[in-house]
Amino acid sequence: MSNVSVISGKSSEELAKKLSKRIKANLIKSTIRVFPDGESKITLSGKISKKKSIVVQSIYPPVDSNLIQALSLISKAKEISSEVIAVIPYLGYARQDREFLSGEIVTMKVLAKLFKGVGASKIIAVDIHSVIGLKHFTIKSKNVTAIPDLVKYFKKLNLKDPVVVSPDQGGKDRAQEFAKEFGSEFIALEKKRDRKTGKVQIKTKNADEVMGRDLILVDDMISTGGSIINATQFLKKQKCKQVYVACTHALLMNNAEKKIKNAGVTKIVSTNTIPGKTSMVDVSNTISKAIM
Repeated sequence: MSNVSVISGKSSEELAKKLSKRIKANLIKSTIRVFPDGESKITLSGKISKKKSIVVQSIYPPVDSNLIQALSLISKAKEISSEVIAVIPYLGYARQDREFLSGEIVTMKVLAKLFKGVGASKIIAVDIHSVIGLKHFTIKSKNVTAIPDLVKYFKKLNLKDPVVVSPDQGGKDRAQEFAKEFGSEFIALEKKRDRKTGKVQIKTKNADEVMGRDLILVDDMISTGGSIINATQFLKKQKCKQVYVACTHALLMNNAEKKIKNAGVTKIVSTNTIPGKTSMVDVSNTISKAIM
């Protein structure tokens, strides 16, 4: 695929490099100069293909800066390439996919217009928080899952009679999919929120199944880690053995990694959609299949 360019955004350098190797494409790197007022200037090194470009840039914090850079890279690629695919492994703003309260702006609708406006012909995301968000896009859109990649990692670990656990009912389908691929049982915890105090309590009937077993807590993303911490503390009281966390996107804001470990988690395993200490699982193969 020498007539294809992979343009690496600053937020996804390692993933872009792996993807370009996998599809045998020409890798174009970007350098960024940030001015004292916060503006950034992007310079690309290398010759962009006239046929097809793939821009790889995750939109994690600083979200707005990474978004502007993604749009700028796509716009530049479109000046030269006839087709531009936007690979946005972590798509920030995906939680703002509908108007929950009157007057709220549906930011995903704005993003859909921006990506189309700068010239993207297709957008690929990995484990987007809400697939509804992609319905706002009029260009082709595809959401791929990192669950098989994460499962592959966990199969290599020597776990004791493992159970897959979803920290809440909202992630039940994800945990079920993970357990099916992994070949184990799964449970989804039930949370009850006190309307007066706002305190969340876990009330789950079949939690005694976890006694003496290793657990894999599965989530799509971890931001501050609140639900993972609550779930871990609850599960530890049920006398489970080790607790592992598997997630696609590890944002780990406000010292979340330390807090999660302090709650009793043995290891956090995430993918390289967001680079960091926990990103041990590579999703470049899964993305490459979505591009073809």
